[in-house]
Amino acid sequence: MAKYIIFQADEDEPFWEDRMLQHTQALTGMLQEVWDYSDKTIPEPGYRPLDYVQVKEDYNPEIHAHSTHYRQSNWEVTRVEVYTPEIPVTKFDQIVICYCRYNPINSELKLMPGRQISKESFDNKEQYEEWLATKQ
Repeated sequence: MAKYIIFQADEDEPFWEDRMLQHTQALTGMLQEVWDYSDKTIPEPGYRPLDYVQVKEDYNPEIHAHSTHYRQSNWEVTRVEVYTPEIPVTKFDQIVICYCRYNPINSELKLMPGRQISKESFDNKEQYEEWLATKQ
């Protein structure tokens, strides 16, 4: 089931000045968006999205896309709204809005696992075989 999950700061939460859209610098309440194509259940109150961090000393472009580490966020889901299109006009089966409050924790940084690449990561078999050839 395809889900578009938006983590949104609840009204009146602190640190609003740190939440700017990169391309316009306009303020936003959006903390994170996730495109989830798995069968996992949607987040529930108490869930904390992950923060992704790049530790420059550990960064290797051959191993990492951008982030080298992750940890649980200081933002905690307080309520969830789910919208399901009546007519399938979008690629998502559900649009999920998770409202969050700022509730800081001391979360340890964990090393990102290596990239997992499979045939399904490519549009066609030829692209996959070309990629395999570069790795030999």
